[in-house]
Amino acid sequence: MSLLEEWRRFAYGQDSNTKKGQMFWAGFFNLERGIYEQILAKPEEVVRGTVKELAAKYNVEVIYMVGFLDGINDSLVEANPIDTMDENTQVNLGYDKEKLYYNMVAARAEWLYELPVWETLLTKEKRTELYRAQKISGTIVKEKKIGRNDPCSCGSGKKYKYCCGR
Repeated sequence: MSLLEEWRRFAYGQDSNTKKGQMFWAGFFNLERGIYEQILAKPEEVVRGTVKELAAKYNVEVIYMVGFLDGINDSLVEANPIDTMDENTQVNLGYDKEKLYYNMVAARAEWLYELPVWETLLTKEKRTELYRAQKISGTIVKEKKIGRNDPCSCGSGKKYKYCCGR
């Protein structure tokens, strides 16, 4: 079983409706926030190393580092091979700032996209633009329904009920 499968089985096996599950996720989100605070503090530095080395660097267990890597992978300039990685797989944390912020908003991770360090990384206008773009991307807009007595959309000039509405 790969580390990613192990993480997903472990993490998503936690029932968030129980006190234990809520404690698990609160603890993980706190660890995640700590790692993000460290990597966002030095945006020009691309952190590299094995999964095991990064876990030691950020003072977390390997399984929690796998969870972190699973979360950040879509925001990286160069994606990590998370499906096949083991403790000795070389990974990087070279992220795209705008993509990372956008994905944090998409994940509804307020504890991450509201970190104070974002004020130095992206302008308020850019953060607002990314926030709105993400929110709009999930909005479904229904087309106006054609009424029976409206002109047919095929352009025949007939009423819809006498043309394509039959």
